[in-house]
Amino acid sequence: MSELDENRRRLDNAEGFSAVWDVVKDNVKTVLNKQRRGMLLFLDDMPLRVGAYHPLGTNNIVLNRALVQIVEATATSKKLLNAFVYTLLLHEYLHALGYVREVDVRPLVYRVSQACFSEEHIATRLAELGPWSILRGLPLDALRAPKRVIEIVKNFETSNQRYIV
Repeated sequence: MSELDENRRRLDNAEGFSAVWDVVKDNVKTVLNKQRRGMLLFLDDMPLRVGAYHPLGTNNIVLNRALVQIVEATATSKKLLNAFVYTLLLHEYLHALGYVREVDVRPLVYRVSQACFSEEHIATRLAELGPWSILRGLPLDALRAPKRVIEIVKNFETSNQRYIV
């Protein structure tokens, strides 16, 4: 099995945020030779035009829970949902690695996706067209998600579960 095929298999079959996150980290390490450990993922309800954000100076990524739930409800496959989450997490991980400017991050999301999945994979298409491309036709401005308590995704990064005391 080629590396491209393995990357596709891992992302397409990922079960949950942690499995998608593992693919993101491995892909960035392979393509950019950069990594950062100890990241935390939070889910929060934000305006639907915001996918996620990384507060500079933290180990946090905050993902828009309501938006992910809308994609989950409307996506035609798990592959599409995983590609959507992958694109958002990859974008914010690049910010966490020190790429602050959007003008730098967006092409890097495409570069990593294209190198790891090839041009025709849905993750690369989302990197090129933007993750909102799969939501065209949905009246996002008219939808109002209730504000719930922010939650942390447990066991998001399994590599920081072991400590030597």
